[in-house]
Amino acid sequence: MMLPGADSFVAEDWRAGGFGLYVHWPFCQAKCPYCDFNSHVVPAVDQTRWAAALSSEIARLGAELPGRHLGSIFFGGGTPSLMLPETVDAVLRAARAAWGFVNDIEITLEANPTSVERTRFQGFADAGVNRLSMGIQALNDADLRRLGRMHSVAEACAAFDVARSCFGRVSFDLIYARQGQTRDAWRAELGQALSMAVDHLSLYQLTIEPGTAFGARAAAGKLRDLPDDDLAADLYLETQDICEAAGMAGYETSNHARPGSESRHNLVYWRQGDWAAVGPGAHGRITLPQGRFATEAHRAPGAWLHAVETRGTGESLRELVPMDEQATEYLLMSLRLSEGLDLARHARLAGAPLDPATIGRLSDLGMVSTQGGRLRATRDGRPLLNAILRELAT
Repeated sequence: MMLPGADSFVAEDWRAGGFGLYVHWPFCQAKCPYCDFNSHVVPAVDQTRWAAALSSEIARLGAELPGRHLGSIFFGGGTPSLMLPETVDAVLRAARAAWGFVNDIEITLEANPTSVERTRFQGFADAGVNRLSMGIQALNDADLRRLGRMHSVAEACAAFDVARSCFGRVSFDLIYARQGQTRDAWRAELGQALSMAVDHLSLYQLTIEPGTAFGARAAAGKLRDLPDDDLAADLYLETQDICEAAGMAGYETSNHARPGSESRHNLVYWRQGDWAAVGPGAHGRITLPQGRFATEAHRAPGAWLHAVETRGTGESLRELVPMDEQATEYLLMSLRLSEGLDLARHARLAGAPLDPATIGRLSDLGMVSTQGGRLRATRDGRPLLNAILRELAT
């Protein structure tokens, strides 16, 4: 049974998470062995043609979602720093024409710290990018080579210095629980990262995904010396403690920031806002008068570009998201955040509150806590988040 006023509630529910734009640039110089993102290595890209196609998609979605203002834009990939600054500028002009920007909009672009890409940083800043997210991944040259990265630690540090001179906000990524990595080695590396950090760090445990080069090696028994589950859990908890002590508490499972410097765009996802998504393989969520829809775009860059140019849309799917699925999505995403889940909001989406007996049992086990109308995973519960979610979602 639907709770009273649910229809009008859902029509405006996205406002609790905000509104953003995701732009997918699918091209890379090389494919990393751990990467399962929609990325492609090609000899050349007609950037003028791609800028026109991305701008066309933004204009199409702008006509469907009038009267809004963007709070964030995120250029992801692939490797968006392979875009020309002129391409980024064209996309941002299209976004401003479609929706307009809030006064303090966050505009993030992902970059690799190679010498080629860092020469473009000032051009991106001039185009309007105000936050850079750098894929450093390791502060150890041997591990960088093992991860298939095309930069050295020295190049990463040089690019980081350039980024700090161009952007007010700079984040970078590291991968831990790598092959042969010890606690002491990760503590030292994390300490170096924290000494460099401006306001944000993304720290991801290495995961072996099917369909990747690492996945194939693991299946063949050729990927050795990975930490076992116990060591990986210990590394996770130590990471949380060290970062919190340094003033970079974990506000999400893998993301750490100084207070007020959280990634606003990613919070749109985790708080279940709306985001328009353009580019090959991009996934979006948009609320229309008919309901909330999931959108997907053609994954293959050539197919996407052809569809935009010949049919006026790169979408391959648009599907209504039932309210129970919206509630499940909100549950799965919000409990990744330290702020947790708004119990009343979830109940409105689900049509009923979460089972109090399940919450009580998990609370007694020290896995979750409830306070101020919010449900949160505890420090001990966060490494077991998938199990907690299974309990709550049944």
